[in-house]
Amino acid sequence: MSEPPPAEPMLEENAATSVGTGDKAELTPDIMNALRQLQAAPQFSPTPTPTQPNSQESVGVKQETTPPPQSEWDRLRAELRQRPVNADGWLHLVELAEDSGDIEKIKDTYEGMLETYPNTPSVQIAYLKHFLDDPSQFGQAEALFRRFLLRTTPSVELLKFYLTYIRRVTTGPNAREVIRKCYDFALGHVGQDKDSFDIWQEYINFLKAGETNTTWEEQQKMDAVRKAYQHAVQIPMENVKRLWEEYQDFENGLNRITAKKFISDLQEAHMQARTVLNQLQEHLSVLFPPPPPQKGNRPSIWLPRPPTHNQADKALISRWRLYLKWEESNPLEIEEKDRATFLQRMQSVYRKAVVRMRYYSEIWYMAYAWTNSVGKTEEAIALLKSGIEANPASFVLNFAYAEALQLQGNFAEVHATYEKFLEVLRKDLEALEERINSANSSNGSIGSQKTEPNANDAIPGQSQSQSQSQPSSQNSSFATQSGDEKPPKSKELIDKRTDYGIAYIMYMRFGRRAEGLKSARNVFGKARRDRWTPWEVYEAAALMEYHCGNKDVQVASRIFEKGMETFGDEVDFVLRYLGFLISINDENNARALFERVIGTFPPEKARPLWDRWARHEYQYGDLAAAQKLEKRMAEVYPNDPPIKRFAERHKYLNIDAIAVRDLGFVLGRARSNGSGGTLARNETLQSFASPQPKETLPAPSSSKRPASPEHKRREESRPEYPSKRPRAASPARERDRDWRDSRDGPRGRRHGSPAWERDRERDGPHRRPFKEDKEEEKGVILPNVLSWFIGTLPSASAFDGPVFRTDDLMQVFRNAVIPASSTARARSPPPAPRSGGRPPPDYGPYQGPGGGRRGRW
Repeated sequence: MSEPPPAEPMLEENAATSVGTGDKAELTPDIMNALRQLQAAPQFSPTPTPTQPNSQESVGVKQETTPPPQSEWDRLRAELRQRPVNADGWLHLVELAEDSGDIEKIKDTYEGMLETYPNTPSVQIAYLKHFLDDPSQFGQAEALFRRFLLRTTPSVELLKFYLTYIRRVTTGPNAREVIRKCYDFALGHVGQDKDSFDIWQEYINFLKAGETNTTWEEQQKMDAVRKAYQHAVQIPMENVKRLWEEYQDFENGLNRITAKKFISDLQEAHMQARTVLNQLQEHLSVLFPPPPPQKGNRPSIWLPRPPTHNQADKALISRWRLYLKWEESNPLEIEEKDRATFLQRMQSVYRKAVVRMRYYSEIWYMAYAWTNSVGKTEEAIALLKSGIEANPASFVLNFAYAEALQLQGNFAEVHATYEKFLEVLRKDLEALEERINSANSSNGSIGSQKTEPNANDAIPGQSQSQSQSQPSSQNSSFATQSGDEKPPKSKELIDKRTDYGIAYIMYMRFGRRAEGLKSARNVFGKARRDRWTPWEVYEAAALMEYHCGNKDVQVASRIFEKGMETFGDEVDFVLRYLGFLISINDENNARALFERVIGTFPPEKARPLWDRWARHEYQYGDLAAAQKLEKRMAEVYPNDPPIKRFAERHKYLNIDAIAVRDLGFVLGRARSNGSGGTLARNETLQSFASPQPKETLPAPSSSKRPASPEHKRREESRPEYPSKRPRAASPARERDRDWRDSRDGPRGRRHGSPAWERDRERDGPHRRPFKEDKEEEKGVILPNVLSWFIGTLPSASAFDGPVFRTDDLMQVFRNAVIPASSTARARSPPPAPRSGGRPPPDYGPYQGPGGGRRGRW
């Protein structure tokens, strides 16, 4: 904006004052004109300050243009424009709009809701009802009908509403033909739906009500009614049994002889439909619960909600997956000649599924995969595109869409897809960072958590000129600067940042496949300038250059070195770089890298680097170098026993003969798997090699007294009953306690437990749907004494004696004849056999204490 009017008179006044002082050589007319032009230029206009006179005018203007206070509808509508996925907010906005009676607000509300939740039948019907009371609004209603029925997939509810409207407004000599075509359109889309009974019933009644003048017309009408009945009774829909009874009456009313043939031909298909209907009701009763109650004259509106991935959401998606696979298995046993009917049914099923589960990417992908498998590629790609509109941050949908476009050769659209996807993920990361920073600032913990930045770390808030002043590579291809600021470290932020890197890696992979290494390098150049790029992108780019660029070690090493400038404090990245140098047999650079970085990490973080380099020295170095390295490791880790290092030196892959043969680690190795196996082996070696305090009974709480020796003797002398609780096979007592504690809560966790088990422990105990599983979940809580006692017992695998089959052993006991003692009472006579039946068995003369059948057994 230009300078306010008082500025130029002030300039002239200052100039006149200067000339009047006698300094005539300072301001000439040319200088005056130049100053006026500079002052009139918008880019050099000074901002008014509180000391300038025009600041009061600007304040007065702001006071005059203060907007009026917004209504609740306006405020809520503005919020929904910023965050449209808010089902409760939209429902409240509908109430406000309809209470106001303003048709423009109603239109804006429903249009915004349909933009966020397209193809939702309840919203479409509620919107249409506002234009059906006044005949002058029928044009608007018909425009909405064309939009909902032709551009999108109609639903049963919407088509019922449409047919009612058509019968209401259609008049004239061609009315029956128009209505018949509308019924054919409706049944062609939803005729296979479980809830289409009303449409079939109305259509059949419509055909029966047709007037005929000749016998031929009457015969044509009967054939049309028969065809409709025969089609309807084979569909698993509500009240299909009633339609079957009506069809039998219809055929018997025409001709009993031909009726038997028609009915017998359809009997098997109809019974199959009724069987499938029972199974279908079991599936859909859970997937389609009753709609919310209706408020007054307003129709009830149901809106899909984003998943929270809790136990209820996981159970729901599991039921949907089960139902869709069941539908794909063709439970109606539709023959190949009627394949079009099966395809129509499956399309209808998947369209309902993606409307109902709009924010579940797995359902969209299942719909895409099935549609693509039947040869409808364009429809499958359209499904992916719609799924991305609903879930813009979905990895599976964006990756599938990019691959589908790549197969079609549409590379420009693939680039646009990845760029848009990365932008969505970037905004998500920035929003998460802002939320974390605001939470930290509100808790007042930022100042206390600040530490001295690493020499390789970028300082938050550092300007671009400062970041560019840091030393960089002299090679022009690597002269671009990475992000000028390192994001704050947070577990959630780190995980999302890693996922963000996956998008870049897939983008580079596409560029290399479709357009060559040059395109992939361009993508990597963009990634290097992105502050959110994780170290995985650098590794992927380096390995791609090595494996796909004629084994170019120099380029790959330079990429790793550029990554070290930013991620030199990441142990995982350094470990991958070290592994790469070892894999290409570049021992000198690998040794230099190890020596350069090993001192920058604390011992607890540097353990993987020591182990990786030690493994290389053990396998390919000489003995003196290995012993020298072990001496250095002993200084860093003084608690490690010597035999542990010695065993590691004589191990190959996972074969550790010293631990198995000399230290008796057979049981632990059989029990361990994955990363937990190495951990258990190290612990066992340490326990054998170093003097450790003997682990005894866990320290009891203050409210419990320790067990007495008499109690221990009673426990040891107690016989083993067959119903004894089974023990874990591992001899490690600490792990046994962790396993038992994990049954009661998340406080105990097994070593190397998978990620999904950790998520399950964090979310809470998993609730099983079956009654017997619920009984099993109750478990048995043993006292500390019994837990310790069970932990001291040898495992089942330690038994080296004969093994008896329990079934055979129980059979011997059952058939054994045990003689009675001399003090036993006389045997009572057996009861009389039951008439017509088999006498009860007699297993010998033993009467037991008490005699007869009153004994314990």
